[in-house]
Amino acid sequence: MRYPAKPKPGDRVAVISPSAGLPAMFPAVYEQGLIRLREEFGLEPVEFPTTRAAAAPARDRARDVEAAFRDPSVTAVLATIGGDDLISVVPHIDPAVLREHPKPFFGYSDNTNLLHLLYTQGVVSYHGGSVMVHLGRGGAMHPVTAASLRGALFSSGWVSLEASADYTDEPGDWGSPDFLSGPPRMFPSAGWDWDGPVAGVVEGRLWGGNLEVLSWMLAAGRVGPSADFAGCVLLIETSEDMPTAIEVYRMLRNMGERGLLGTFPAVLVGRAKCWDREQPLAPADKVAYASAQRAAVSRALGEYAPSAVVVYDLDVGHTDPQLILPYGGQVRVDPVSRAVSVLL
Repeated sequence: MRYPAKPKPGDRVAVISPSAGLPAMFPAVYEQGLIRLREEFGLEPVEFPTTRAAAAPARDRARDVEAAFRDPSVTAVLATIGGDDLISVVPHIDPAVLREHPKPFFGYSDNTNLLHLLYTQGVVSYHGGSVMVHLGRGGAMHPVTAASLRGALFSSGWVSLEASADYTDEPGDWGSPDFLSGPPRMFPSAGWDWDGPVAGVVEGRLWGGNLEVLSWMLAAGRVGPSADFAGCVLLIETSEDMPTAIEVYRMLRNMGERGLLGTFPAVLVGRAKCWDREQPLAPADKVAYASAQRAAVSRALGEYAPSAVVVYDLDVGHTDPQLILPYGGQVRVDPVSRAVSVLL
């Protein structure tokens, strides 16, 4: 796996919408993200024809992905947001463009499709860093997110991950006139939890992403032989769709039946998103939902990957703050000292 050269303050970076064109629906949130890219990170965002398009055809979005990677003046590529149909865009992307013009790509959720495509081309990318969700966050960026994104953008070397003291899965209303200035409601974090054998340090390439999107990719035949992932560290997290515990179990069970789940010596599990505007769970129900999802993950891993070291409730994926992880990059999981570190 190759780590692309990192951008420097003052560089131009591509901002694209390969999945949902939400900048068209929530321009103020999007603009706030662009302002922070400029003022807090010193980067100049470069937009493409479909970046602000509400419903651009898959071929057009693929064309913008290729253009962003080909552009010699651009030193990194950031997704504005996720969505649910990037799987239909990927067939229109020429993998050779990504392989021959490698650049750091930042995205998560539905962007798991593009992260995996880069992985197949031997290019390390970055899980996290949404322009709208985390850069455009109400009030200010969470300092944990800002520090992690800054490190992933500009630094190289090993970094120890630290659990945030607070978190939220209840973002503000993007349609509210108060969103830009009002920070979201935060909750105290209990930190990470560990399970599995307490043995030696596990080190391997990071692979995975959003669990629902992974299941789509597997169904579409986009993931190669299970043996290709032997020794990798699996990353999984769930989205605002809030799949039921039995759905989570079945997705992981199917990965196990395929022979994939048992290839991972360690599994990193993101904090479950337990609230959405369309499913506003009460506090007690949120606790029950998270507990049921963890039990489902534990059951599947116990059946198909019983020797794996598991870390639960990491600040990754659909949570705030968000740690940025190198997709395809090296990660170390130490169950003795209960430490996780990544090579940026």
